[in-house]
Amino acid sequence: MSAPTIVNRKALHDYEIVERYVAGLVLSGGEVKSLRAGGAQLQDAFCIFKDGELYIVNMYIAPYKQAGYVRLPERRPRKLLLRREELKRLQGRLTQKGLTLIPLRIFFNERGWAKVEIALAQGRRKYDKRQAIRAREERREIERLKKQY
Repeated sequence: MSAPTIVNRKALHDYEIVERYVAGLVLSGGEVKSLRAGGAQLQDAFCIFKDGELYIVNMYIAPYKQAGYVRLPERRPRKLLLRREELKRLQGRLTQKGLTLIPLRIFFNERGWAKVEIALAQGRRKYDKRQAIRAREERREIERLKKQY
């Protein structure tokens, strides 16, 4: 049985993705078990730099029921693990106007480690969102017509 992938669907609608990175995630035991059960949300999460380290903020991980007496806050900041060169490059890119770091998905790699796919993204304006929706609907219509004939 494979662990579920938690996806931030709203991110692809609200942001134009510039670059993608895969980062490790520092978690406690109960949080890992809750992630494997699919108990997480990325909707309002974002990434920030603090003291030269990268953290994911406002990510919800449901408390694990069998965790015992150790109860961590559900929305606490969690450290992300990247190579030093990647961190420096990301910190430099974030100084550009309009760029932000957002999580796209959480998954488990083949070794069983929890990973977060983060993206350097630029916010879309309302008319850009409409154009993206229109293009997606046109693609769906074309695919549907291809299947008919």
